[in-house]
Amino acid sequence: MSVGMLLLRIVVGMLFIGHGTRKLFGWFGGNGVQGTAELVGSLRYYPPKIVAILLGLAETVGGTLLLLGLLTPVGTALIVGVMVSAILVVHAPKGVWNTDGGFELPLVYIVASLAAALAPGRFSLDHVLGIAWNGRVAAIAALGVGIIVAVGLAVRRDVVQPEPSTEELPTRERDRAA
Repeated sequence: MSVGMLLLRIVVGMLFIGHGTRKLFGWFGGNGVQGTAELVGSLRYYPPKIVAILLGLAETVGGTLLLLGLLTPVGTALIVGVMVSAILVVHAPKGVWNTDGGFELPLVYIVASLAAALAPGRFSLDHVLGIAWNGRVAAIAALGVGIIVAVGLAVRRDVVQPEPSTEELPTRERDRAA
């Protein structure tokens, strides 16, 4: 069981580190903060640069914690939050299957990270450091926190409107803004 959980944590953790560093630094063919900000701005998340940085940090830190099995429920909550947000905003309208852009893959990531929160295994820093979690409580708390954060972000994107840039203002207002 512990070896299986270690393998799961390694794969999912490394994938999330990769996702996050693509957003933050443009590694592994990613777009970096600026490209990610453009994407999240097109999805109506504001302010886009801050949201891009927060997404990259959540994925990188969540993946690192999951990989190490350190504060595993915290890493799980970060991953769940990002994945639930992706499902709500991008994948749900496309159905279940990944081939159609659906929520299949984000759901697998959520379930895999929840499994790690239930029992990170003896090959985890939580175990080595004697950090004991009630697995059920930890997984439920991580799921709850992740969902609350994701739903809050999704609702906020429909409420908060960006300030118009000076290029979008009429000429007279642009001159006053400058």
